[in-house]
Amino acid sequence: MTREILGTIYLLLPLLGGALAHGVCMRTGWLGALARPIDRGRTFRGRPLFGESKTFRGPILVAAGGAAVWVLQRSVLHRVDAFAALELVDYATLPGIAFGALACAAAELSELPNSFMKRQLGIKPGGTARGAAGTLFYVLDQVDVLFGYWLVLGGAGFATPMRVAVSALVVGGVHPLLTLAGYLLRMRPTPR
Repeated sequence: MTREILGTIYLLLPLLGGALAHGVCMRTGWLGALARPIDRGRTFRGRPLFGESKTFRGPILVAAGGAAVWVLQRSVLHRVDAFAALELVDYATLPGIAFGALACAAAELSELPNSFMKRQLGIKPGGTARGAAGTLFYVLDQVDVLFGYWLVLGGAGFATPMRVAVSALVVGGVHPLLTLAGYLLRMRPTPR
C-alpha cells in the first residue's frame, strides 16, 4: 500500500512542474501575449464564461512544464534505482512528451467548468461563496485538475480507484499550501 501511495504521488509530479512553470511566468510576466482570456470576453446570461484569470497561458505552460517533468521521469529518473522503485508502471514504456503535455493541459482545462459555474453565480475569480456552495467550490478548487489528468492517464490504463483516491487526498491537502505559497511569491493574484 505504501508503494501505491508513493507511486501515485510520483505520478502527480508533472502537475507540480506545470504549476511551477505557469507560476514563474505569471510572476515575471513572461509570455504575456498568451495571458489573454480563453473566453475572449464572451458572456453567457450577461456574465463571463470563465473570467479574465483563465488565460491561454495556463494550459500551454502547464502542458510545457508538466511535459518536461514527464520526460525527466521517463528518460532520466527511470534509470535511478530510488526513483524506479516508485514507478507503478515501467516509465521507459510510457508514451512520450506529447502524452505528458496532453495530460497536464487536460488538467488545467478541467478547471474551466468550475470557473464557469462560479462566474454564473456571480463569484469573482479568487472569490468565495457562502454556505454549502462555498464548501463545494472550495473542494472543487482543490481537486478539479485531477479530472482532466486522470481522464488522460486513465485512457492509458494508469487509473485505479486507489490511485484516484490517493491523488484526491494528496492534491486536496497540498493544493491550498501551494496556492498560498504562489500568492506569497507573487506568482498568483489571490491566496485561494
